[in-house]
Amino acid sequence: MDILISGAGVAGPSLALWLNRYGHRTTIVERAPALREGGYAVDFRGEPHLTVLREMGVLDVVERARTNMGAMWNVNAAGRKLAAMPADLFAGDVEILRGDLARILYEATRAGTEYVFDDSVTSIDQDPDGVTVGFERAARRRFDLVVGADGLHSTVRSLAFGPEPPYLKYLGLHCAVFTTDNYLGLDHTGHAYTTPGRMVALYSARENTEAKAVFWFGSPVLDYDRRDVGRQRELLAAAYEGVGWEADELIRRMWRAEDFYFDSISQVRMESWSRGRVVLLGDAAACPSPLSGMGTGLAVVSAYVLAGELAATPDHRTAFAAYEREVRGYAEGCRRSAEGVAGFMVPESRFMAWFVNQNHRLLPYLPWKGLMAKSARKTASAIGLKDYTGFEVTRPGGPAPRRRPSGRAS
Repeated sequence: MDILISGAGVAGPSLALWLNRYGHRTTIVERAPALREGGYAVDFRGEPHLTVLREMGVLDVVERARTNMGAMWNVNAAGRKLAAMPADLFAGDVEILRGDLARILYEATRAGTEYVFDDSVTSIDQDPDGVTVGFERAARRRFDLVVGADGLHSTVRSLAFGPEPPYLKYLGLHCAVFTTDNYLGLDHTGHAYTTPGRMVALYSARENTEAKAVFWFGSPVLDYDRRDVGRQRELLAAAYEGVGWEADELIRRMWRAEDFYFDSISQVRMESWSRGRVVLLGDAAACPSPLSGMGTGLAVVSAYVLAGELAATPDHRTAFAAYEREVRGYAEGCRRSAEGVAGFMVPESRFMAWFVNQNHRLLPYLPWKGLMAKSARKTASAIGLKDYTGFEVTRPGGPAPRRRPSGRAS
């Protein structure tokens, strides 16, 4: 089939890799003019995540690009270390910068996938035999299926299912991230400063050659144009005026950052992930929010299942239904893992900020010190991987089929 995928982040290229192996023709359209190289660190944990990466043929490359981060430190306004957050709490089995992961997936798929950058879907017209898709720049084209892998604010979802408000649940926080110099000289670590309703952090990246500035703050829903980056910077600057520690310096650096990212912390909740010949994947279908730490792993596992079900049956309706049956429970578990995290991540009061710091300070000595990391691993492992062996094809000059996962992961 000819399959259009909207979104060149993680979910879209992961799906394209599998679809190419099954003999389908894939096109990825991406609104950005080039790959989005910025973003925070993402992680994979548990055997299902690692098994899918291994069978994709990218696990070794991902591991070579891992962040190798140690503990993260909570600091006071003077920069004095107060308490450490263990690496296994937030870094999983493998942690990698989102931009590095996007580049790896792009390189793994560019030979078999048509990439169309600086364009976006504007219309989706379905009929019994296919889908006619309109674009901002390119001419209209026909496809057999359309996949929305275009994130929290999915264009495909809006076109096929309606405006986004009914599907988004705001969790009370906004976040921002950008790349800057590692001017604090951090060595595979980070410092985080918390005041009521605000958290600002700086952590080293790419073998300490740069750093990521990260901001999390509580607020009512903010009204702004998602394409108006200038307005987003203004909102962040206003939120951190007079906060203390390195906030003023980081805000000064924010104005010249080239990879500035700003968004709400929200989840996507939908009764169905498909409509006709259109199906949603990753954050577009079931964003659990960055608070869960599960979004990236969920995306690659979901891509594996969706492609496998499309390979297992010629009827897309049957495949879409099977994909949703296999993944929905897992996605809901990932979503639940984010519940209650906001108050721990960004305490609302001075007492809660003190309590969180005390918890981190005492954690190495408490009998339940590994409970949170074990809970996250259990959630990440709570899916069995079906065996889709036998559906891969070899194109002339293409790679030989790889052995697929067998049995069910535990």
